[in-house]
Amino acid sequence: MLEVRNLHAYYGKSHILQGVDLDVAAGEVVSLLGRNGVGRSTTVKAIMGEVSPHGTIRFKGRDIAGLPSYKIARLGLGYVPEHRDIFPSLTVRQNLVLGIKDTRRPGKWRLQDMLDMFPNLAARADTPAGVLSGGEKQMLTTCRTLMGDPDLIMIDEPTEGLAPLIVQQVGDLIARIAAAGVAILLVEQKLSIAMRISKRVYVMGHGRVVFEGTPDQLKANTAVRQEWLEV
Repeated sequence: MLEVRNLHAYYGKSHILQGVDLDVAAGEVVSLLGRNGVGRSTTVKAIMGEVSPHGTIRFKGRDIAGLPSYKIARLGLGYVPEHRDIFPSLTVRQNLVLGIKDTRRPGKWRLQDMLDMFPNLAARADTPAGVLSGGEKQMLTTCRTLMGDPDLIMIDEPTEGLAPLIVQQVGDLIARIAAAGVAILLVEQKLSIAMRISKRVYVMGHGRVVFEGTPDQLKANTAVRQEWLEV
């Protein structure tokens, strides 16, 4: 479904991505692991068109490298950014409705589905989103992306800065999205979540992929974990 080959990206003169290759198949959950600053977030931003990409990016057989972000989204590629963009002055309900891609054709995810999954959001449905907690904002941002009925969703650091109980809830949400058949590319620091829900994992270092395999293969590869993941 998603094919990335020889992807390079720059911030000014800094060469951040140095030939990234990765794939995500339909319905597959893939995690992108690594320490801070190795290029994981830049990879998903380049795929989504928020950073100028150099290389090949194909989604559902179509070349999307260089397309505007809104056109990429309309093709069925969803993106939940690390900074949890919401519209703080709009209510939770209004934020969710804004995620609908085509009001003429209902998708598999409905507004009531989102509220049923998260009683906290339902209780605050008519509350301005700006007053939500960090965990609630993460759930709102993820649910708003689902309202666009994506075939693949890229989620960047969804558990960053959240309390352990909320981390578990976010992990359960990601697992539920996967169970519904939506492919996921997950950027995550917490190995426990990534290893629990992923079919395959990539490890990045210095702007490149340094390992690709199953969670069990990564668990067995002490050298990779020590050099590229463990503190």
